[in-house]
Amino acid sequence: MYSKKFGRLILGFCTGCSTSVVNGTPTSTRTTVSWTSVCKHHTQFLERRSQMGFAHVRIRSASKTTVDPNEVKRFQLLANKWWNEQGDFAALHSMNDLRVPFIRDNLLNAHGGRRPGKPLAGLRILDVGCGGGLLTEPLGRLGADVLGIDPVADSIGTAEVHAWHDPDLRGNVRYRAITLEELSEKGGQGAGQFDAVVASEVVEHLADLETFTLCCNQVLKPGGSLFITTINKTQLSYALAIVAAEEVLRIVPSGTHDWDKFVSPMELERLLESNGFHVESIRGMLYNPLSGSWSWTESTSINYALHAVKLEEEPNLDEDDPEDPTVIVAQAKARRWYN
Repeated sequence: MYSKKFGRLILGFCTGCSTSVVNGTPTSTRTTVSWTSVCKHHTQFLERRSQMGFAHVRIRSASKTTVDPNEVKRFQLLANKWWNEQGDFAALHSMNDLRVPFIRDNLLNAHGGRRPGKPLAGLRILDVGCGGGLLTEPLGRLGADVLGIDPVADSIGTAEVHAWHDPDLRGNVRYRAITLEELSEKGGQGAGQFDAVVASEVVEHLADLETFTLCCNQVLKPGGSLFITTINKTQLSYALAIVAAEEVLRIVPSGTHDWDKFVSPMELERLLESNGFHVESIRGMLYNPLSGSWSWTESTSINYALHAVKLEEEPNLDEDDPEDPTVIVAQAKARRWYN
C-alpha cells in the first residue's frame, strides 16, 4: 500500500501536478503536494534556520569527529531491525543489487581477476558505518577480508550474531564497535591496511566530512579505492527524502535525514580531490518504490554512487615526516595545482 502511494506521489512531483493520496487513491479534495508546496516548504525551512542564526555550510567541518551523538541515539533504537528485509532498512537490502557489483567490478578492474567464486579473495575492505552488516556480509562472501565498524555497539552485536549463523563468513568477516578516526590514528591497526573503504548511505549522517575524508585516506593503501553512496543536496531529494518519505507518508521514521547533511557530487568530489583522492566515476541511482528495486540512471539529482582512488604516494622531498598523513595530503594538493 505504501509503495503505491509513494509511486503516485513521485509521479505528482515529476509531472508538476498537485497530488495527494487518500486510502490509496489520488484526490484533489484533500491536502495537495506539488512542486510549488515543496519549494515553499523548503524556503520556509531555510528561513527558519536563518532566523535561528544557522549559517549555510556547504561542507561540514571543524568538529574533528565523524560521530554525531544524535545519529548514534537514532540508530541505537533501530539496532535490532537491520535484518528485517521488509522493515525500516528494506531499501538498503535491495540496494545491494547495485552497490555490491559496483564495488566488485571496480576492484576487479584495479586488481585483476582472483579465485573463481571468490573474486575479491586477498583484498582487505573496511566497511564504515556497517550497521548490522547488510553490505559487509556479501563482500565477505565474494572472498574479501572485511572489517565492519560502527559506533553503535548494539548494531555491531546484531551483525556478529547474524554472521555467526553462516559458516562461509567465518574468517572473512569481522566487526568492531569503533569510530573511523579511532581506527585510523597514527600507529593504529587500521593505518594503511586496506585495499578499499566502503561508506554506503553513511556520509549524510556524519558530523564532519573533512575528518572522514582524511581518515579514509589514512587507512587506505596507496592506490586504494573509496566507495560512497549517498543523497544529493537538491530540491528533489528534499521533496522525496524529507517531505514525502518522512512527513507525508511516514514510511521512513521522522528525523531520519537532515537536508543540511546532504552533499552534492560536485562538493564531495571537490572535498575528496583536495584531500589526496582522484574521483574515478559518479553514477546516479534511482529507487522504484513500486517494485522495491534500484537501477542506474544518468541523473544524480537524488541518490548517487562514487568511486575514488587514493593518490599514489611519492618519495618525500623535504625534511617533514614522510609517514605523516598531513604531509602526504599536502604533497597531493601541490601536485594537482602546480603540475
